[in-house]
Amino acid sequence: MSDELTAPPQIAREVFTGDAWDRAQEFARLLAGPGVVRGLLGPREVPRIWDRHLLNCAVVAEAIPESVRLVDIGSGAGLPGLVLAIVRQDLTVTLLEPLLRRTVFLEECVAALKLDNVEVLRGRAEELAGKREFDVASARAVAPLDRLLKWSLPLLREGGELIAMKGERAAEELADADAQLRASGVRTAELISVGHGKVEPPATLVRVVAGRAPASGRRRRKR
Repeated sequence: MSDELTAPPQIAREVFTGDAWDRAQEFARLLAGPGVVRGLLGPREVPRIWDRHLLNCAVVAEAIPESVRLVDIGSGAGLPGLVLAIVRQDLTVTLLEPLLRRTVFLEECVAALKLDNVEVLRGRAEELAGKREFDVASARAVAPLDRLLKWSLPLLREGGELIAMKGERAAEELADADAQLRASGVRTAELISVGHGKVEPPATLVRVVAGRAPASGRRRRKR
């Protein structure tokens, strides 16, 4: 298999519209070039940047309300957070990433793409709890759902949503996290699929709506 960036599929023009089209193409080049050189993306992923990464992340926007504050936990190479910022200019996006080499790459991408709806923060979700509040938290391949709940829920307002990209193991992870879901006082937790007719297979997400966490749990997290 060639490690070269392939041409975007026709459906990409329907997903990335207006200014998002040029930004998506530039981000693809950044991922295939500096992203690979710096170890943020494997060389074998380059031919799959459009279908497996950009389009797969872009369709997550279908599950996100308008004009919300979104934090992308463990943003890595900007998937899905940076893609969501490209396709949805109404969002205010915070890319949260603990590793310096990744935040440097993300900052360079934000500057190159001229995205004024994005900030890059170096740090962990636990460190941000109690300091910032968001409407939506997104995550892709960061951690098992039970652990992701502990990181994301303290960052969400009551009624805010965690949107986790989980793929084939989504139902299994949702079942495994049942005890954590109950302890966290969430309102609902469900599987949803997005991107029908745009990506194959459609992207599977876990959507968790935050409730009011037990007071004792909040105190323990702040210590």
